[in-house]
Order: sequence, then structure tokens, then C-alpha cells
Amino acid sequence: MKADPQQAGDDRQRLARALRDLRKASGLSGDRLARRCNVSQSKISRIENGRTLPSVVDVERILLALSVDKSTRDELLNLARVANTEFRDIRASVRRGLHHRQRELAALEESATQLRYFLPSLVTGLLQTPEYMRAAMDTPVEPARGDTSRAIALRVERQRVLQDATKRFEFLLTEQAVRWRLCAAPVMALQVDRLVSLSRLPNVRIGLLPLSGELGVGPMNTFTVYDRNLVTVETFTGQMVLRDPKDIQHHLDLFRHFSTHALWGEEARSVLGDVLAEFMRPPE
Repeated sequence: MKADPQQAGDDRQRLARALRDLRKASGLSGDRLARRCNVSQSKISRIENGRTLPSVVDVERILLALSVDKSTRDELLNLARVANTEFRDIRASVRRGLHHRQRELAALEESATQLRYFLPSLVTGLLQTPEYMRAAMDTPVEPARGDTSRAIALRVERQRVLQDATKRFEFLLTEQAVRWRLCAAPVMALQVDRLVSLSRLPNVRIGLLPLSGELGVGPMNTFTVYDRNLVTVETFTGQMVLRDPKDIQHHLDLFRHFSTHALWGEEARSVLGDVLAEFMRPPE
């Protein structure tokens, strides 16, 4: 796990050099290695030159083709796992400015066609009202710095991607995420009402995991899967970016498991309607 972008680049280059040196020591040409691995010669070249980050599966396939010893194999597979995982420190993002973070997320959303969001604790940015956004960005524990209004404007602008009919969005929230009192009841009521409205978009599905359900797996982290290319996992202090196919498949399996226990469509809207009524009820 890397908090330093320079270290991330160093890991990739170390891996590239090691694979290139092993291939040369074996006496194999890039073309012959490519045929043994059933990949293109150009891919082997890009990996060895550090232009393409190989997955753990790619590295394992290359090492098997080169018949390396177990110790070297284990060392390089571990390096590949590290190179495929990135940690982005939330404090560094805040120092750079919240608006930069919004642009990064917009780029991810634009590049994907199927996006899946698992939301165990809070409503995510694409679904938020501006009032809820402000409360989420400026907390007593981590007060927002810089131009919060600019970041909110960019987040609202990001939400236009939901109107793109070529994309498919699945948002899976726990009932706890919907009920969590991040801000005042009237603001929460507007937020829940927005969830109901967005759930009617033809390319948007919003599912709800009721508190009464028996799931068998704990909701450990918020995560987002972008197609089958990338997973981001949120923590209190930052975000992990996972690129290894095994990690991506694991999160897809988790999403599928939770989806089978969730309420969708009118059933979800019925529960959201009950929550909305509670937030709108005058205090006693």
C-alpha cells in the first residue's frame, strides 16, 4: 500500500526491470516469451519498458513461462500486488483542494460504462443534494479547507453523468446509510426524496439493504467498481485504488452477494418513503 506517488512509480519500474532481466537471462526473445504466455509481443515490450502495469495474473504467467525459482516468484508476485494497489491520503487531497478530487472522480465516471457503488454508511456524491454535500465535506472531525462552494459546484456538475443513457449505474445502500443523521432532518428529508426521484431514471438502479435482513457478511467499506478495470475502497483517512483482476472480481462477488439480499424498484422506494416520512415528522 503506497501513500507516495513516487514510490508507486519506483515499484512499477523495479517490477519492469526484474521481468526484463529474467527474460534476458533465460535466453528467450520477447516474441518467444509472448507466445509462451499467449499474449502479444507488444504487451511484453510495454510491460518490460514500464509503460504498462502488469496484473498479478500477468506476472504469474510470465514467471511460469520463465521457470523461475519459488523464492524469486514469491518476491515478484508480492511486488506486483503492491504495484497494483495505491493509497491516496485524504489529507493530501484536502491540501491540494477539494475541487481537484471532484475532477479526478469525474474522469473515472466518464471512462466507465457500468458503475457499481456499495454504500454502507453515507449517500455518495452522485446522489447527494447540495445541502447534504456541504455537511459531508465539512465535518467537525475534518473541517473542509479551501473553496468548498467550488467543490460543491463541481460535484453537482458531475451528476450530469447520470443522464448519459450509454452508462449503467447501480447504487446499493444500507438502510443505515439512508437513516444516518449527517445533518438536520429537513435536509435529510430532501436527500431521501432525491434518492426516490433518481431511482426512476432508466439507467439508474438504487437498491436498499434493510436492517432486518440477515446478510452473513459485514459491510466493511464503501467501494466502487468501474467496469472490470478498477475498484476504489474508501476509508476514514483515504482511498485505496485496486487494479488487480482478483481484487476486482472479489468486490464484484461482494456486490452480487449484497444485491441478492437488497430491495429494488418499488420495494426500495416504499422503504425510502417511510424514512422520508419520519424525517418530515415534526419533533414532539
